[in-house]
Amino acid sequence: MIPVLDFEDLADDPEGFAFALGQACREDGFFLLTNHPVPEPLLARVFAASETFFALPEARKAPLSISGNPRNRGWARLGSEQQDGAHHPDRKEAFNVGLEMAANDPRVVAREPFRGPNLWPDVPDFRESMLAYYAEMLALGVKLHEAVAMDLGVAPGFFETHFTEPMATLRLLHYPPGTGAADERGASAHTDYGALTLLATDGEPGLQVMPRGGHWMDVPQLPGALIVNIGDCLMRWTNDIYVSTTHRVLPPLRTRHSVAFFLDPNPESLIAALPGTGTPVYPPVRAVDYLRSRLESTGQQDARPEGLAEDRARGIAS
Repeated sequence: MIPVLDFEDLADDPEGFAFALGQACREDGFFLLTNHPVPEPLLARVFAASETFFALPEARKAPLSISGNPRNRGWARLGSEQQDGAHHPDRKEAFNVGLEMAANDPRVVAREPFRGPNLWPDVPDFRESMLAYYAEMLALGVKLHEAVAMDLGVAPGFFETHFTEPMATLRLLHYPPGTGAADERGASAHTDYGALTLLATDGEPGLQVMPRGGHWMDVPQLPGALIVNIGDCLMRWTNDIYVSTTHRVLPPLRTRHSVAFFLDPNPESLIAALPGTGTPVYPPVRAVDYLRSRLESTGQQDARPEGLAEDRARGIAS
């Protein structure tokens, strides 16, 4: 059973909310978040713009391709990503939006990874709705980390300093109906790479999680709720106290749209075991090196693929 947390409890009963969040992050790695502050009209605009974009002919989307883009922005065509070699390429297409930066920003000019202006399709309200939603989700993600800090006993504001200019990605996802192949997946089994993922869906089922030692289970669709899960980065930060849970998306019977916000820290943030969490399981690593090392295996980035299990054994070189 996926826990349900009421965001309003963070203001009304901070310690109680932090305890419930910590328990969910230790045992499940997933929870549903109700009564969050993201405006419903804004979310409706985001879904409408997303659906309009994915309905465009491929010739209109191709100039915005993410292929070979070191900024991790733009359109990923259907079948271009694969996270589990046992299955076909994922039956989905996606569009990535990152932290908006001007082309003449010194970090963009220096070609720092994951830094740059976004690629914007000629779709009404696309840019405006995505930037507004990005800001809302970033603020919500930082607020949730206040509860993480409280639960783990680290200094208030510790995490906030690591999300001032994050490598966060807003990812629009379109899953066409499945073809009926037995081993087909909308998204193959994987864990997320960042700190937190905040997901909104159109209500179409398909997302499944596998708790530790358990079996695949459906994530329930709770109207108005966001689905939140722990990523590998926060799992490293907490020295495996929090769990990054494997999940997948089955091919839907009807077209499925979702909007994911992957909250990764600032590029130079050092991801090292927090004080009081015991002997470090992983070596320290810069967030930019870690994210870059994890993306190539899905076809999203030109970088060396290294997984979390390998990290435990030998760390990350870059």
